[in-house]
Amino acid sequence: MTFNEPRVTAALGYDNGIFAPGRCSKTYGNCTVGNSGTEPYIVAHNLILAHATAVQRFLHPIVYGEYPKTMQEIVGERLPKFTAEEKKMVKGSFDYIGINQYTAYYMYNPHQKQPKVFGYQQDWNAGFAFAKNGVPIGPKAHSYWLYNVPWGLYKCLMYVKERYGNPTVILSENGMDQPGNVTLPKGLHDTVRINYYKGYLAQLKKAADDGANVIGYFAWSLLDNFEWLSGYTSRFGIVYVDYSNLKRYPKMSAYWFKKLLDRRSKH
Repeated sequence: MTFNEPRVTAALGYDNGIFAPGRCSKTYGNCTVGNSGTEPYIVAHNLILAHATAVQRFLHPIVYGEYPKTMQEIVGERLPKFTAEEKKMVKGSFDYIGINQYTAYYMYNPHQKQPKVFGYQQDWNAGFAFAKNGVPIGPKAHSYWLYNVPWGLYKCLMYVKERYGNPTVILSENGMDQPGNVTLPKGLHDTVRINYYKGYLAQLKKAADDGANVIGYFAWSLLDNFEWLSGYTSRFGIVYVDYSNLKRYPKMSAYWFKKLLDRRSKH
């Protein structure tokens, strides 16, 4: 895998400056330098070229060799261009697509005016919400952005199948978190995580049964760990880690996975 979460690097590092290197237009974040209207596209463009250069081999360009027409129309001259040689290098330059899928949101038309300062997320001209008519889209995990929405995975995989010629796909990250300060007894009894994985794996199987070319799955994560933005305040692991001494304790979800895999290996 050449890059993990390239959109996160480009958007959160250069549009609102939440992640390193913390660049953005002052309108969209607490940054001292940056341009939210151009830098996310330049960074994403160079990530695509770096990927193609490294292995000679983001989704639309590496499948079709160019950015989507709507993206070209909206971003205009701010969008970097591929040369003819770069298009040849980029198109078809993958062995498989890795998809990180945790949750889903409702999308809506925000009816926003043309912004005075361009920004990557403003170019979407789309809003997203965790609830509709006051009803959450699904049960909430610990992170504010993470809701249990298994059907979102099915829709995602079928969209990729139908839009991009059914490429080989590996679900490279999928999971939910609990608070970092959850006690050991409560942390080990993580039935909420088991329910999450049951739902998502069922939708993964449904997509595969309906023709999606999914060949692998990775749960996030084996261990509770230091999350990039959340630090130790969020636990995604199926194994509980006592950060004071680094002792490890398998959670109920770990034993659930073991039973699931043992059962599958016997068939």
